[in-house]
Amino acid sequence: MTRQLEIDQVSKRYGDIVALHGITFQVRAGEIFGLVGSNGAGKTTAMRIVLGVLAADAGAVRWDGRAIDLDVRRRIGYMPEERGLYPRMKVAEQLVYLARLHGMSAAEARASVNVWTERLAIAGRRDDDVIKLSLGNQQRVQLASALVHDPEILVLDEPFSGLDPVAVDVMSAVLRDQARAGVPVMFSSHQLDLVERLCDRVGIVRQGRMVAAGTVDELRAGGRDELIVGAPAAPPGWAGGLAGVTVIDQSGGHTRLALAEGADDQAILRAALATGPVHEFTRSRPSLTDLFRDIVGADPADTEGEAA
Repeated sequence: MTRQLEIDQVSKRYGDIVALHGITFQVRAGEIFGLVGSNGAGKTTAMRIVLGVLAADAGAVRWDGRAIDLDVRRRIGYMPEERGLYPRMKVAEQLVYLARLHGMSAAEARASVNVWTERLAIAGRRDDDVIKLSLGNQQRVQLASALVHDPEILVLDEPFSGLDPVAVDVMSAVLRDQARAGVPVMFSSHQLDLVERLCDRVGIVRQGRMVAAGTVDELRAGGRDELIVGAPAAPPGWAGGLAGVTVIDQSGGHTRLALAEGADDQAILRAALATGPVHEFTRSRPSLTDLFRDIVGADPADTEGEAA
């Protein structure tokens, strides 16, 4: 049986507010799992319960089939959304300290700090106070703190926030390498294009419930078919009366249509040609961003009392 991190029917309530309602999902060893949802959907609460920072009201969290205890939690690498670093402590000194808290010897900790600061391109800042670093470099140090003790599990809350494209590429490569080494990687992000590129599977959380989970292809296969029609002369509303067709957007000479099952794409093509030349006629599945909008776009403002 593949080792996996299991979140099984976990619920959490704050007074009258339900933050998690029987949420269930798994993150397998060697897999990158993206957790997405609106602000306040319950993502951070789920992560904090995995770490033992919060206690669940019901349900269980297991690693390799057993309840997570303190020993396992010491082997988890966690990166919070809010930076949890000591701002006036030197980078290397801080990372060594954190590695030793997780059980490494001083020599092991120093060697690991050298490896990860090189890998994350902050080796030249080892002797700087964290407060002197740019926000992007602070984020790299935060990731190093999650990796420095050679964790068995990685849990990262908005790890790409505030990073420039080069840093995003570096962090993405690190997460892929960790997964290839057999580490289960779970992270939350609002950058859905990045989630779509990077993750093996994705879970969408809405008001404390897991409402969709699977590979991106599986999720997209369950979405509605779409059609992009490039007809620059087409007047507004030209496709509105066609059977099984919903106009999603029309701008810049392109019309994006959602197709109900059985909609006749040839009838759509004939209607488009009747308006003038057609430069594009492409069927597609919705992107993860489109699916997210469909599933959670109509959510009222959530009030779970958390940032994510």
